[in-house]
Amino acid sequence: MDAGALSGTRVVALVTNVPGPVAASRLRAMGADVVKIEPAQGDPLAAAAPEWYAALHRDVRVQKLKLRDDPDRALLRELIAEADVLLTATRASALERARLQWRDLHERHPSLVQVAVVGEAAQHADRAGHDLTYQARAGLLSPPSMPRTLVADMAAAAHTVSATLAALVARSRDGAGRYVEVSIVDAARTMAEPLRYGLTTLTGPLGGALPAYRVYPAAEGWVAVAALEAHFLERLRELLNVDRLDETSIAMALATRSAAAWEELANASDVPLAAVATQAMV
Repeated sequence: MDAGALSGTRVVALVTNVPGPVAASRLRAMGADVVKIEPAQGDPLAAAAPEWYAALHRDVRVQKLKLRDDPDRALLRELIAEADVLLTATRASALERARLQWRDLHERHPSLVQVAVVGEAAQHADRAGHDLTYQARAGLLSPPSMPRTLVADMAAAAHTVSATLAALVARSRDGAGRYVEVSIVDAARTMAEPLRYGLTTLTGPLGGALPAYRVYPAAEGWVAVAALEAHFLERLRELLNVDRLDETSIAMALATRSAAAWEELANASDVPLAAVATQAMV
């Protein structure tokens, strides 16, 4: 990531929870000057995951405002007047109550770019939801299991960053500000495309149908094998010392060593195989 690509770009982020703060953090990492506006009670993420909150807000200036108070609204208007980008992650009805509708903002600040993170677009923009419901709508859940991570939120954050960059590039050509909407449920549906098109279904090539692209138990732990190309398949066969790469042969071979030992051998042999981490790396 180019740490100076957005040097000189001023961003006001009226966001809480996950997608907006993650996007703001990435823009800051690209060099943007980011001011994050939080409600007086703070961002719920700070209580839910304090270490992650601290990491995301490193070098981000946080300003707590009560937008129902005239002085705080005036301060926000001053910050927006100096900004290149306004990030919002608030329902349209709430933005209207805060007098932050795009039509008014664009009239006052014609070069301002606004990127609005919404749960769903168009007629459902004010429908309540969070990552879990957006994953549910996109078909990404396997009940009753809960998701291992916030796929919809993190995808929306990435979409928000790319939308911001595209809007800034377009503005550099004509000087005009733009309003761009990022739908979290649409971002989730993008993440679901490999499943929707059959690639990762239970009978799909990357969902378990290929013996050399699967997760297996080792003598200790589990290993993920991801050999697809012919040269990787041959190296895997040699590494496991088997005649055929069928499910039974691979499983029997992998059961003879620990996952860590197999990963070390695979790295030395240029084979795409990894021990399954029991928790996310931090």
